This record gives sequence, structure tokens and C-alpha cells, in this order.
Amino acid sequence: MTKANAQPSAFSKSIAKHLKSVRKARGLSLDKTATLTGVSKAMLGQIERGESSPTIATLWKIATGLECSFSSFLSDDDIQPTSHHADNKFTNDTNVTIRTLFPFNQTTQFEMFELCLTDFHEQHSSPHLIGVTEHIHVTQGTLSVLQDGQWQTYQAQEQCVLRADQPHGYRDEVGETRFIVVIHYPT
Repeated sequence: MTKANAQPSAFSKSIAKHLKSVRKARGLSLDKTATLTGVSKAMLGQIERGESSPTIATLWKIATGLECSFSSFLSDDDIQPTSHHADNKFTNDTNVTIRTLFPFNQTTQFEMFELCLTDFHEQHSSPHLIGVTEHIHVTQGTLSVLQDGQWQTYQAQEQCVLRADQPHGYRDEVGETRFIVVIHYPT
């Protein structure tokens, strides 16, 4: 299927709809949104039109710049009632699968995901909002976590707390690694 004939996936439509909704609700132009997020105006426009699906890193930049939860981009009640529990594959990050276990909750200020990295994939993330932490529990495989410029390795059934308001990353060390991430946003 050529790009011109390709139909956006329900996942891409959800991201596009939410991005446009947040941007419009805040009265932001694409230029201002680009300044806030560090994502180009052209890329934001392509995402909103469903012409491009963002990478995980790009989606984090958008969520952080707009001060939104990551999970708010991953679910859309118009797609299907259980869509926020489906595995989300990023077309540009084929070695990463994200499943929302609990979407962002305003009362508790957290959201929970299950991630699976395959083929020794290394995923880097830009800083999230100040004070955001990630509580990580490895369920399968071996995960290395980058924090303060150093990698620390965790086996299945081990956990750590990551200060996510600084550059950080994750790396699959065995070919397939699954882990739970609880992201806590400060009030």
C-alpha cells in the first residue's frame, strides 16, 4: 500500500484527534505548539492529519510540552470501548509495544503501562515534567535503565524508581523484555 493510499490506523487517529483537541482547547497555533513541544510544525501537522504516526520519543515530547499524560494520546472512546487496553505498536518503533493498564487518573496522578522491548532495542526518552517519576518492575527478561548517564541492569522480579524529569532510557538485554511502568505526576 502506498503512502497516498494508506489509511491511518485507529491508533494514529486517536493520537491525531487528541493532539488537535488539546491544541484547540488551549488556543494554540501549530507554531506555538511546536515551540512548546520541540516537535516541528510540519510534523505536528502531519500527525494531526493522520499522515504520520509519531515515534514514542516524539509522542513523549508532545505530551510533556502540552503538559498532558502520555496515556491520554493512546485511548479514544470513539474507536472501541476497550481500546486503551490494547497493545499499541508504534510504526516507527517496531521493537516496542505499549499496553495501557491504567490510563491517567486525575485523583491519583498516575498512569500504568506494560512495555515490551524486543531484538535488543534501546529506547531513549527526553525529560518529562519536573518531578515526574517512573516506578519500574521487570516481569520478564533483563532490562537496563539509563539514569544520570549510567546504565543499571535489572532482572525479572526486580524494580527501580527512575527520575523521569531528566533524559533516561531502557534497553532489552536478552531479545525480549517486559516491564511495568507506573508514571507518577506531581501535583
